[in-house]
Amino acid sequence: MLSFSVSPSLVHHNRLFLRSPFTVRSSLSSLQEIEESKSTVERDLSSELHAAAAPPLPGIRAAKRIVLVRHGQSTWNEEGRIQGSSNFSVLTKKGESQAETSRQMLIDDSFDICFSSPLSRSKRTAEIIWGPRKDDILTDYDLREIDLYSFQESLAFRYSFRQWQVDAANFNIDGHYPVRELWTRARSCWTKILSHESRSVLVVAHNAVNQALVATAIGLGTEYFRILLQSNCGVSVLDFTPRAEGESPHICLNRLNQTPNSPVAAGNSGGRKTCKRIILVCNGSTQVDSEASFTYSLDQPMNMLGMIQSQKTAELLLDLKLSSIVSSPENACIETAKAISRVQEAADCLGADCVPRYVEMKQIDDLDIENILKQSKKDKLEVASFQPGWSTRLEDEVLSKLWNQSAKAWQSLLTELFDESEPEKIVVVVGHPAVHVGLMGHCLNLSKEWMGSFHLDAGSISVIDFPDGPSSGGIIRCINYTAHLGRWSIPITRSTVDDEEF
Repeated sequence: MLSFSVSPSLVHHNRLFLRSPFTVRSSLSSLQEIEESKSTVERDLSSELHAAAAPPLPGIRAAKRIVLVRHGQSTWNEEGRIQGSSNFSVLTKKGESQAETSRQMLIDDSFDICFSSPLSRSKRTAEIIWGPRKDDILTDYDLREIDLYSFQESLAFRYSFRQWQVDAANFNIDGHYPVRELWTRARSCWTKILSHESRSVLVVAHNAVNQALVATAIGLGTEYFRILLQSNCGVSVLDFTPRAEGESPHICLNRLNQTPNSPVAAGNSGGRKTCKRIILVCNGSTQVDSEASFTYSLDQPMNMLGMIQSQKTAELLLDLKLSSIVSSPENACIETAKAISRVQEAADCLGADCVPRYVEMKQIDDLDIENILKQSKKDKLEVASFQPGWSTRLEDEVLSKLWNQSAKAWQSLLTELFDESEPEKIVVVVGHPAVHVGLMGHCLNLSKEWMGSFHLDAGSISVIDFPDGPSSGGIIRCINYTAHLGRWSIPITRSTVDDEEF
């Protein structure tokens, strides 16, 4: 696994780079009028001021792990209706089945407390996941879904609906800015959750409010609404580590949107069909990963566990028509990429024609981390493999080189993905977790200081969709998905460091 320690004072309320507001392509003139009504400069300035005014999260005395779960499919989800904070829909049979799957995913965790939205679809999901535990579920009104006022009760607001799709952060209805209000409410929720004495907390709520909880925890503003997906019963995990007394804790997004269903199955991203996708695959475990400490020597072959993990990943991607596989030149990455390629080429041989489908595989040096780490001035820097604080042991110069190299890799991948000769394209990128963290940071228009906000395990996958083209950036479908590894993965809610901390 890899987990970077968060740099002081840069997360939560001081943001160095901001993402441009997400734009939905449309031929409707009204959409163009909405976009032209506000300049990009004005929106960026508004976001900067909003973020700068955000208060830091309260300090904590002991480490906490917070597990967020969105409710299962509801009757209004099934019908495609806008629910908002209304309480008219209930879980479907599929929704209850999804909740049961989430319960199984989390069954090994001894949660201290469960917070739930009071709305029936979330409360019922919480009851299924909480199971026979004796402690009561605490309902919190601030965990309700986003308030959309008259918009959630009528479909007559065509203009409002278009503005809601194009520029949700600045969407105004009945004199309210729902997304801005939601971000304020999410910060209030964090104050209550972090103030509770429990150390392992389950929170069951909704799509929008869970997005806001993730974003406000790691310091992202309202322009990130709809960028960090929350599927029905998707599980997201945040680790909070105490700092000096009274200071905001270190925060790491351990995983985002681990879903009961496959994360690579066909579907929409934020309500829009996507034809372009990047799948980041972390190489399988190596011998180095199982040692207590190591000097930077990462170009190692996979161990037996890594081989199993790479095969499991190849099977997960079996039903996809991959366009190309891009790999780092490191040994473990090449081996993982070859495993995926072999399964892809064998897939079409299962049919009657038995003609293998060739998948282009290439290596790019911009994904190579080995040479960068060798540049460290600390000749024998020995640290526990991929544990929190790993990045802080690197000199700023080396971290900067890693960040800059990942920027070059990101641009190369966008060029690869948006080849006009292929209207639909899926590119698999196999690399070291550190490089993938950098790629996601560039996707989100962050800076190198945010690298400490994300965690990746060996053998995990992360999925980025592009429903609106390269200029509008990507939507993160999931981060650090490991359910496909089964028993060969690190359990979602167990400690990735030691039992004393979580």
